[in-house]
Amino acid sequence: MQVSFRKLILGSLVAAAFTVPAMAEIKVGVINYARLFEESPQAKVVRESLQAEFGPRLQQLVTQENSLKARGEKLQKDVATMTPDQRSKAEKELRDSARELDRKKGELQDDSNAKRQEEMNRLQRSLITEITEYAKSQSYDIVIAEGVIYATPTVDITSQVLQALQARAARAPAGAPAAPKPPAKP
Repeated sequence: MQVSFRKLILGSLVAAAFTVPAMAEIKVGVINYARLFEESPQAKVVRESLQAEFGPRLQQLVTQENSLKARGEKLQKDVATMTPDQRSKAEKELRDSARELDRKKGELQDDSNAKRQEEMNRLQRSLITEITEYAKSQSYDIVIAEGVIYATPTVDITSQVLQALQARAARAPAGAPAAPKPPAKP
C-alpha cells in the first residue's frame, strides 16, 4: 500500500512538472485589418487627400466626356444636312477627341493608382507600427491579422487599436498627415 501511494505521489509530481510550462498562458490578439483601413482617422485622411488631388481632374474628364457625347449627338442630328467633307471632318474631330479623352483617362488612372498604392503602403506601415506599439504595451505575445476565420471579442483588439489611432490623430497638428516619420537612411 505504501509503495503504490509513493508511486501515486511521484506520478502526480512528474505530471505537474510537465504541465506547468504548458499551462503558461500566451496572450493572443486578433486584428481586423480591413476595419482599421476603413475606420481609422489616418485612412480617412488618405482618402480625402486622394480625392482632393484627383477629384478635379476626374471632374474635368467627366465634363469633357459629356461634351463629347453632346457633340456626337449633334453630329448624328446634323449628318443629313452636312456635305461629305464636313461630315468626314466632324467625324475625325470626334474620333480624335475621343482618343484624347481615353488617353487622359488612362493617365489619370495610372497616376491615381500609383499615388493610392504609395499612400496605402505608408498607411499600412503606420497601422503596423501602431498595432506593434499597442501589442507591446499590453504584453501580447502574438497578434494575428490575416487568416482568422473566427475570433471571440475577448481576443479582438481592433477597437482598442482604433482608439489609439484616433488619439494619435487628435494629437497631430491640423492639416499634418498622421503618418509616422520615414525611417532614417543608413
